[in-house]
Amino acid sequence: MTNAPTSDPVLAGFRKSIDNIDAALIHILAERFRITQAVGEYKAKNALPPADPNREKEQIARLRHLAEESELDPEFSEKFLRFIIDEVIRHHERARDA
Repeated sequence: MTNAPTSDPVLAGFRKSIDNIDAALIHILAERFRITQAVGEYKAKNALPPADPNREKEQIARLRHLAEESELDPEFSEKFLRFIIDEVIRHHERARDA
C-alpha cells in the first residue's frame, strides 16, 4: 500500500477540511466542559448527585436518533457520548469531594 503524495491537491483539500472540523470539535468540547464544570459546582453546592441516570438515558436516546437521521452509526455516537458523560461524572464527583 503506497501513501498518496502530499502534493495531491484533492487529498490536501480533504485533509484541510478534516483539520478544520477537528479544530471545531475541540472548541465545542471545551465549551461543553466549561458548562458541565459549572453544573458540577452547582450540584456540589446544592448536594445534588454527580450523575443523573434518567437524563443520561434521555440524552443517549435523543442523540442516537440524531445520529440515525445524520447517517452516523448510532452505536458509535452512543460510545462517544458515553465517554463524554463518564468524564463529566468524574469531574462532578471530584467537585463534590473537594
